[in-house]
Amino acid sequence: MSSLPTLKNDVLLRALMRESVPYTPLWLMRQAGRYLPEYNRTRAGAGSFMAMAQNPELACEVTLQPLLRYPLDAAILFSDILTVPHAMGLGLQFLPGEGPRFSSPLRGEADVARLAVPDMSELRYVFDAVSLIRRELDGKVPLIGFAGSPWTIACYMVEGQGSDDYRLVKGMMYGSPQLLHRVLDINARATIEYLNRQSEAGAQALMIFDSWGGVLADGMFQEFSLAYTRQVLEGLVREREGRRVPVIVFTKGGGLWLEQIAACGCDAVGLDWTVNLAQARRRISDRVALQGNLDPIALFGGEAAIRQQARRVLDDFGPVGDGGHVFNLGHGISRHTPPEAVATLVDEVHGYSKALHGTV
Repeated sequence: MSSLPTLKNDVLLRALMRESVPYTPLWLMRQAGRYLPEYNRTRAGAGSFMAMAQNPELACEVTLQPLLRYPLDAAILFSDILTVPHAMGLGLQFLPGEGPRFSSPLRGEADVARLAVPDMSELRYVFDAVSLIRRELDGKVPLIGFAGSPWTIACYMVEGQGSDDYRLVKGMMYGSPQLLHRVLDINARATIEYLNRQSEAGAQALMIFDSWGGVLADGMFQEFSLAYTRQVLEGLVREREGRRVPVIVFTKGGGLWLEQIAACGCDAVGLDWTVNLAQARRRISDRVALQGNLDPIALFGGEAAIRQQARRVLDDFGPVGDGGHVFNLGHGISRHTPPEAVATLVDEVHGYSKALHGTV
């Protein structure tokens, strides 16, 4: 670890720890993605998503692409939340126009009985990419590592692909809860190892994507999603290189349970665009930082609207005080987003927030 470059811009890490910052830092979920023409050229040359994700040099190239265009305050590892179940032998494929699909989904007791925490050597390409990205960033901004929540990964493992109604995984939850609890426990233990290896390799912050927590009923969310996210958080090494490794938990559709998510052991809660930041701060009394939460489709409204909506989010959060705010979208950036819209957003967030923070 001593050979890794020293961080020059730590505004993101300070905001996540609710420390004083000169402006509100900004990064975007899916910032290395299909809205960038350079990404599409790299993907076409590689031949497939997995060919990029499993090649540390290509993963590094793609991770850095948005940082070459925009003065963002963090890089996020280019990978996918489904690399862990792929290492478990479920056979991940990305089919054109269909998204991820597993060739061997979990459909019954025999499938679940074979499931085990994977050998992390199967995921060495991820850790090699993290170390390479840290070196290539040369301390410019922090690197965020990530994983899917145990529940969200289980949704894909049981459904075999994305779903409109989650009837297979919810059917298991209601009809054979002990089976799903076994899957979730294995996922949690695998995620602990996976994220600890990422931070050991050089990730300076970590994010847990509970993308499908919001599809659960109240009560079921706490038992089948939040409990296992908490298990992951309890198992993480939270200090590396002499400083805290902050952890962000993002539950899409989780605004109802904000107080409980904020109390699960994370340093920051990611919010989708349905939650008002001022109300969120009051509800959690600034116990953790908040990340978010511009509607990604606001980036299609033209320059004036983008600037107006960026200011609205910053004004909603209000004076930083004891709180911490990381500006982000309320979900991943759309592949159809004009790249110039992102340039406008970054400019407005940095410029306007400097005035709010009293640094201009």
